[in-house]
Amino acid sequence: MPKCFSFTATQNRCLKSTFSSRGLRSTFTDLKDGTIMHCWVPKSKKPTRPDLVLIHGFGANSMWQWSETVRILSRHFNVYVPDLLFFGDSYTTRPERTESFQAQCVKRVMEANSVTKMSVVGLSYGGFVAYDFAAQFGDCVEKVVICCAGVCLEEKDLKEGLFAVSSVEDAANILLPQTAEQMRELMGYTFVKAPAKVLPSCLLTDFIDEMFTQYVEEKKELLLAIAKDRKLSDLPKITQPTLIVWGDQDKIFPLELGHRLKRFISPTGHLGEDAQMVVIKNAGHGFLYEKPKDFHKPLKAFLLGTTKTAAPQDQI
Repeated sequence: MPKCFSFTATQNRCLKSTFSSRGLRSTFTDLKDGTIMHCWVPKSKKPTRPDLVLIHGFGANSMWQWSETVRILSRHFNVYVPDLLFFGDSYTTRPERTESFQAQCVKRVMEANSVTKMSVVGLSYGGFVAYDFAAQFGDCVEKVVICCAGVCLEEKDLKEGLFAVSSVEDAANILLPQTAEQMRELMGYTFVKAPAKVLPSCLLTDFIDEMFTQYVEEKKELLLAIAKDRKLSDLPKITQPTLIVWGDQDKIFPLELGHRLKRFISPTGHLGEDAQMVVIKNAGHGFLYEKPKDFHKPLKAFLLGTTKTAAPQDQI
């Protein structure tokens, strides 16, 4: 029997209206190779404003992840919010599953919208894509923000106990929940105080139906591609001013990975000397929801360059 009401679908419609009210419109770009990319773009681009790309992670779609950020930053930037492949309305028939291919697709969308210079913000999996984007297209990227994305992880970290799981397959089972109980487990990993304990199963199941039932196998392949043969020594160099943001109680990508990225800061390191790190206290992987003000204040300051974001490593 079909559902007569979906809270998640209703919220999606509200978020679409919110994005529209913030001056964005929904677009589709056919890359002519079996790939269709959906992206929210400015209805009317302001030539006096810098361009900014927000790249989402796993979980809820890009609107759920970036709604508050769009509200705050659309006053200062031409904001672009793409759906990565196999999320939202973006997909491909091609076999590539690497973050490098995701970055190339985002770049082609930006080219289609005549964007030549931009800053990029990547959240979780989106941080892998943002880092690769900055490495591949360095001349086009002005600033980089990496949010709780373990770009410095190595395949061996799984076996050596850095993570709560010992294999990518186990991680996929957590990150791609198919039951209410699995959703509760994911939220337990994501938040310091998991709201799932008080949410009824029907709401969790409704959320899963809307967000997690499409392209499950393809998303597992994306996760496998991240860790496969990954070594720190192979990490490409980026030189743009970079902000690293992490929750101090992150259980998805432990804070050690943020510090590992931070340790690259040296005259010859993988991050330029302008790189900064902000650690948000009492927050997990979902600090965007748990501590939105503590995230958006340094984010806005860094991107606008109005003040020094923080000391080389600051705690909020």
